Amino acid sequence: MHQGLKQYLKSWAGENASRVDVADTINRITVGAIELAAEIAAPSADSQSSVIGENTDGDAQKVLDVRADEMFLEAMKGGAVRLYGSEEAELPIEANPDGPLAIAIDPLDGSSNIETNGTVGTIFSILPMSKFGPDSTFGQNGDAQLAAGFVAYGPRTQMFLTLGQGTLLLQLDAEQNDFVVIDGDVKIEQYTNEFAINVSNYRHWDDGIRTYIDDCFDGEEGARGRNFNMRWLASLVADATRIFARGGVFLYPGDIRPGYKEGRLRLVYEAFPLAFLVEQAGGLASTGTVRILDLIPRQLHERIPLIFGSKDEIEHIEKVIADPSTGREKSPLFGNQGLFRK
Repeated sequence: MHQGLKQYLKSWAGENASRVDVADTINRITVGAIELAAEIAAPSADSQSSVIGENTDGDAQKVLDVRADEMFLEAMKGGAVRLYGSEEAELPIEANPDGPLAIAIDPLDGSSNIETNGTVGTIFSILPMSKFGPDSTFGQNGDAQLAAGFVAYGPRTQMFLTLGQGTLLLQLDAEQNDFVVIDGDVKIEQYTNEFAINVSNYRHWDDGIRTYIDDCFDGEEGARGRNFNMRWLASLVADATRIFARGGVFLYPGDIRPGYKEGRLRLVYEAFPLAFLVEQAGGLASTGTVRILDLIPRQLHERIPLIFGSKDEIEHIEKVIADPSTGREKSPLFGNQGLFRK
């Protein structure tokens, strides 16, 4: 029988008070995740995708977005979390005035996939309260994280979790009503021929990103000398799950469209936890020019370009972004044209 998460965390925490608080917070997250998994699977799924408004950053807010947020906030009450910072609220909420921890959370990533029965998820980051006070807590860099993870609600409900000592893969066991450890040391393949990006935005990218994608599409006849495969699921947790399982890279760069120059994914509760997980699994996470975990947020909902995955490929992408001539030097995919260039 696989070891349950509760027992794993109990052994990890021991008598260390700080670890006990982190373990309790993760257990509370699993309570919310188990409840949300049941809600997603409920027969009322048709109404879950109804748009009921916008969050503070202008994204469509659906019924299940709000329900997920309520579940996780409720799970935090009475625990070690003082500040609850969510995608669904403009400002952090005080859950416990005496708590030593803070949580940054995207309660329901990929909610646009609800109506198509696609994989959605929950992404979270656990932080210490800042010694400079509550207002500075979500302004700490990514290396300040004590734990991070995401839950993917798909054919199986799975969690990837890091406590700063590698990356764990867990799966929800209905009989135990707990997540159980499936892999205690997840490693991302260092070398890959697979990438995930929304190619419909090609015309908006800068030359470095377009050069990298052109090289991939050129395949074995091009500068890279090998064929690549593309995937794009429009769900950060779904694409991340695939990368942890078999390698690959995920790219969501900034572009020239209004509101997209600084990227679209959130630094504090999306990029930070993913970067922590990825690095602990031997991969890399970058804006394309800067290590994600080195960044210092200016505010809770800050957006950022995000590129992560297999180490060798991320290093190559960074080189091409720094100097597009590193890549194809306009070597064509079709005659004298690139895939989308005229």
